Amino acid sequence: MDRGTVGSASRGRLHVAIRHHGASAVVTAAGELDHHTADLLRESLEGCVADGYARLVVDCSPLEFMDSTGLNVLLGARLKAEAAGGGVHLAGMQPVVARVFEITGAEAVFTVHDSLDEALAD
Repeated sequence: MDRGTVGSASRGRLHVAIRHHGASAVVTAAGELDHHTADLLRESLEGCVADGYARLVVDCSPLEFMDSTGLNVLLGARLKAEAAGGGVHLAGMQPVVARVFEITGAEAVFTVHDSLDEALAD
């Protein structure tokens, strides 16, 4: 059940769109996730959990860059989602973004999918 985009926001180099797919909130982050834009994603993810969507699927396919601030946002969202009985699934990471997870070892604490379709089928 895809209810279409239910919200979107943009802050400079980052655009975040949210839609619901069954019990999941699909959060698409497009552009650059860094110190200057991280609050936009943080607020979106926390809002989804507050609205009762503990299963967060983050579509990373249009994400062009992410630094450690972005990683910390995702780690924080993971803790909140798990506390609510869910989790964070990452989908479609570009190599430059996946590298941040590899270097830090953070890939071990997330469920990572090759594509958004795969994440939604899980």
